[in-house]
Order: sequence, then structure tokens, then C-alpha cells
Amino acid sequence: MNDTEAYYEASRCLFCYDAPCVQACPTSIDIPLFIKQIHTDNITGASKTIFDSNWLGNACGVVCPTGVLCEGACVYNHQDVPPIQIGRLQNYATNKTIDVDKVIFKVGKSNGKKIAIIGAGPAGLACACEARTLGYDVDIYEAKDKPSGLTVYGIAPYKITNEEVLKEVNYLQSQLGFNIKYNKAINSKEELSTLENNYDAVFIGVGLGATRQLGLEGEEKEGVIGAVEFIEELRMKHHQVKVPAKVVVIGGGNTAMDAASEAARMGARKTVLAYRNSKEKMGAYHFEYELAISSGVDSLFNVTPLAIVGNTKVEGVKFAKTELVDGKLQTNMNNTFIVRCDMVIKATGQAKQGHLYRLIDGLELDSKTRIKINDEFQTSNPKYFAGGDAVNGGAEVVNAAYDGKMAAQGIHNWLQNK
Repeated sequence: MNDTEAYYEASRCLFCYDAPCVQACPTSIDIPLFIKQIHTDNITGASKTIFDSNWLGNACGVVCPTGVLCEGACVYNHQDVPPIQIGRLQNYATNKTIDVDKVIFKVGKSNGKKIAIIGAGPAGLACACEARTLGYDVDIYEAKDKPSGLTVYGIAPYKITNEEVLKEVNYLQSQLGFNIKYNKAINSKEELSTLENNYDAVFIGVGLGATRQLGLEGEEKEGVIGAVEFIEELRMKHHQVKVPAKVVVIGGGNTAMDAASEAARMGARKTVLAYRNSKEKMGAYHFEYELAISSGVDSLFNVTPLAIVGNTKVEGVKFAKTELVDGKLQTNMNNTFIVRCDMVIKATGQAKQGHLYRLIDGLELDSKTRIKINDEFQTSNPKYFAGGDAVNGGAEVVNAAYDGKMAAQGIHNWLQNK
């Protein structure tokens, strides 16, 4: 948005009492307030309102599914009037502030205590920012060479660029002074013991791992890749990544939509999205599916993969039709067919980081390998706190940002009362 667009869009807001957009935002940003501040040319105030609730307010203005969160709750939707473009206004205000490096945060008075954070994703960064305002020294241990986790490695490039993501992290880091140790994966009990001995509390914000194996015949063939790995390679190598003429994407979530959209946009002549259930049962947001279709993606519903065919390279995927029988999805082995392709992208979920969790003494997990926490984001091992995908099993960037912020407050409450 330019200044004029932002001014006129802000003027449309009704500044609702008990605004439904605020209730729909996982971080409860005071949306009417920051829009009013934009309208009165108080851009710094608008940015502070946003960041006070969401430390990744700039990125979230772009990557959040605003159509089903804040904008989806806008009262204008009941009048067949387009909702306020809250995400764009949020991104506009924070960009203006970040671009001039406006100082709006202050590090809290040092309390002499230190917090270690495992993972520099959205949850870890939000925890670090909040902890610094409360006076803690913070070190983040990040396995990769760039911060922001999912935001920089796992979101389709057409949504947000690496430069945009890293600009916000640099802005926060320059003002709040948390330390990020890159290429420092925590993989052993010895490394965890070192953290426990050197820090007063540890926050786990590691997110999810690699794409899960499907156990299909031929899954090891050349040309089979996980959707998360495909998008990560694309974000790191950009134009050096090429896709073949025919691509099959297996899955029905938002990551599947991202992978399919990218494959089609990158020049695949035919991209087929294959999902085991009906369109209505897909986990993806409807607007993400519509975006994939508008990019040129075809879709196959009620099909399940049986095998990946070919010699050493992928030549196709053998599918069987599925159908509901007595409310249960069953595979019809009498109705099979092959979809020819040169590449298979598996968007079938990511594995949890159970190998790390099991190294931590007394850490309770649920049946889906998610870390159990209390209302203060504290785990069953009192020195450890957790948030983001490690706890919810995979949600939005904005959910992780909320968890990280609240976990820092939980750590503060625990250490104050200890």
C-alpha cells in the first residue's frame, strides 16, 4: 500500500466496540486502534500497537490467513461489502517503521537471569523479544543458518520474500539485542545438560521436522520429494530450481496447495493435486485451494496412492479410488489407474521432533508426540517451556508468535516466584 491507499482504507473502518476482528486474531492485536493511528498519520504508534501484541506483526500481515481470521470476522462481510484490508494495513505500518529503523522498544532492566531458546522460528523469536523486554539475557540455538524457521524456509515464495522476513528479524534483533547462535543444533543429552546448567530456563520452539514417509513402493525413486523440502530448496536457490513437465502433488493441506501452486507457476505443463478424500474434507483453506486452481493446478479427489512407478526415476503414480462405506473411507482395489508424471511432491505432513523430546528428562508427550504444557506454557519438566508447532502439532505463524510471547511471560512468572 502507498500512503494514500492506506489513508482511505483506514477511513473505512467502523472502529467497532468489542471488535470481532480482535477476537479472531490469535494474538489479539487492537486492530481498530492501529487502524485509527494509521488514519491520523501516527504510523509509529500503529506499529507499536501491532508489535506489542505480535512480535512478528510485519510478516503476519502478509502470511496470515486473514480471510479466515481478522478479515473473515469483519462486520462488512455481513453487508456484501469487502472487509477492511487489515493484513495490508498491518504490513504497511510496520514496513514504514522498519524501513526507517525507528526505535520503539526498550530492553528491560537486567535481572541477571538467562534464558536459552531452542529454535529461531516464530515461537523462539517471539519468546526472545518478550524476554528481553523483561530484562533477561537470551541466547537462541538455531540448527540452520537463517532465522525465522517456517517463515523463511517453509512458506511458498510467492507469498513473502526472504528479504522481507529477514528485515523484520534484523530490526527486532538490533533493538532488543538477543543473541542467535546459527548452525547450533541441539541433538544430545550432553548439550541439553549444558543448557540446563548454564541457563535459568529453556524454551523449546523447534517446530516440525522432515516430511513423513508414506511407506509406498517406489518412494525412494529419483524425482520424489517432500513438499517442505521442495519449498525450502526453492526459497534458498530460487531460479536455480527447475520443475519437470508433469508433477503430482499428494495431499490436501495448505502445504500441498503451496507446493502445487509453485510447481504450476514455475512452468510445469500439468500439475495434479491428489487427495484421498472429498474436496469438502480437505484441510486446506478454501482460498488456498482456489489460488492453486487459478495457478493452473488440476485436482483429483477420492484417490489414494498405491505405488510410485518407474525404473530408477519417477514415471507415474498408481492410484486407487476411495469411497465412504458406513462412514469410513475405504480403498477400492478394483478401481486403479496410473497418473503419468516426472515428479512427485509429498505433502502428507511432517514428522515431530520426538528424538529431541525423548532426551529431556521427565518431558511428557501426548499420543501425537506433541509436548504437554500447562497454562503458563511450562512442560512437565519445570525448567522447560514450549510453544508453537512443538505443542500444537502444526498451525500458523501467528499462533507460534502468540505462544512464544506468552511462554516468556510464563518463564518470568515462574522465576519470580521460584
